[in-house]
Amino acid sequence: MTLEELNSIIENEMGVLLYFLGENCNVCQALRPKFKELFSSEFPKIKQIYIDAQQNSEISAYFQVFSIPTIIVFLGGKEFLREGRTVSLHQLSQQLQRPYNLLVDN
Repeated sequence: MTLEELNSIIENEMGVLLYFLGENCNVCQALRPKFKELFSSEFPKIKQIYIDAQQNSEISAYFQVFSIPTIIVFLGGKEFLREGRTVSLHQLSQQLQRPYNLLVDN
């Protein structure tokens, strides 16, 4: 995926999760299925995109990702939430619930 394609997706989707990970990052690999499950069950209209930060250095630099795992959630084409390294799925869910419901209900 190119940077242009990714920016187009962010602009045209209601919500987008960018999950930056590394192939050799154990934390990244352990959290990935938990994020997939959380977003599939609670936020199904948010498009999930998983990006290997090492193999996609141009995209990582563009989004200023300097550590992994890093998640960035876009709502309505704008960055809404960014978390790095230690991510609480429960807190993330709580932070997203209200704005997500407002966007989905409209």
